[in-house]
Amino acid sequence: QVRLVESGGGLVQVGDSLRLSCSASGNTFGTSGTAWFRQAPGKEREFVAAFRKTFQITYYSDSVKGRFTISRDTENTVDLQMSGLKPEDTAVYFCAAQGPYWRTNYESESPWLYWGQGTQVTVSA
Repeated sequence: QVRLVESGGGLVQVGDSLRLSCSASGNTFGTSGTAWFRQAPGKEREFVAAFRKTFQITYYSDSVKGRFTISRDTENTVDLQMSGLKPEDTAVYFCAAQGPYWRTNYESESPWLYWGQGTQVTVSA
């Protein structure tokens, strides 16, 4: 089992930056990557960014590419640096981890076995 805890959410203004952190504990050696998803009010949860441990490859959704950066801060912490925030970035942000074998359909929720509780990010216009 892997436990994920998000931190760093808050209320910011348009154009501000914010850094989210995802801390993992438990059997973290049995994970192949970490991702961030988000869910805005009344909408489905959507993929934001992912970090694949092997080859240290990063992936981004088109809506955040160039503004957000996912990185591994420590062995068990993955951060999401968000810049140029927009009102449409307002959402609950979730951290997720895959199992031991990386699955290429990373934009879907199905490969992500472990989930955190989420942290709220609100961007005020």
